[in-house]
Amino acid sequence: MIFNFDFFSSESEQAEQQESNSLMQYLQRQNPEVLERVAQSASPEIKQMIAQNVQGLVGMLPSEDFQVQITTDRENLANLLASAMMTGYFLSQIEQRRNLEAAWSNSESFNSKPPKNI
Repeated sequence: MIFNFDFFSSESEQAEQQESNSLMQYLQRQNPEVLERVAQSASPEIKQMIAQNVQGLVGMLPSEDFQVQITTDRENLANLLASAMMTGYFLSQIEQRRNLEAAWSNSESFNSKPPKNI
């Protein structure tokens, strides 16, 4: 999965936005392999939560009973993609915080044990 910088806007809008968007400029300077590693680093829990979020936004009908087709325009699809990406970043940060809190809690319990007399 490689980020497509051309997806979000027309050429004129894109050129104008890229000049004023330092994050977009930063992303464009990144090696595609680095972006691929970042995209693949999401845990299965995060991927599942993003999938559920997108399904909730789009609507989910059982595929065995319905043939669902969704039609939208480029702008709405871009907004959906942006929402999924923001959800992913948010969940990733929460997961990191949970892991740090668990590590901190373990280190506090380890440090609070009285030393054994030898």
